[in-house]
Amino acid sequence: MFDSQEYPTSLEESQFESWLEEGRESKMPYEFMLIVWDELEGSYHPEYVESRNEINKHPIWGEAAGYTSIIAVYNLFSESRITLTDS
Repeated sequence: MFDSQEYPTSLEESQFESWLEEGRESKMPYEFMLIVWDELEGSYHPEYVESRNEINKHPIWGEAAGYTSIIAVYNLFSESRITLTDS
């Protein structure tokens, strides 16, 4: 996943799938999974949020001033990708 020049590096599909499962199995009522790029560590990690309002609290890749930024957002249950401009 994210295997293009548009993204900092690719992400293994198996890792992505395990993050989706982790979010669905959480005791917290998460609805969305954010794929976040950490510039300092040079890697992706998931962040889980309960609502679209929480997505807006994170900088978007390419617009970020900090060292972390959102690469993509997915609905945990439908697995559909959420357009960041709609969040």
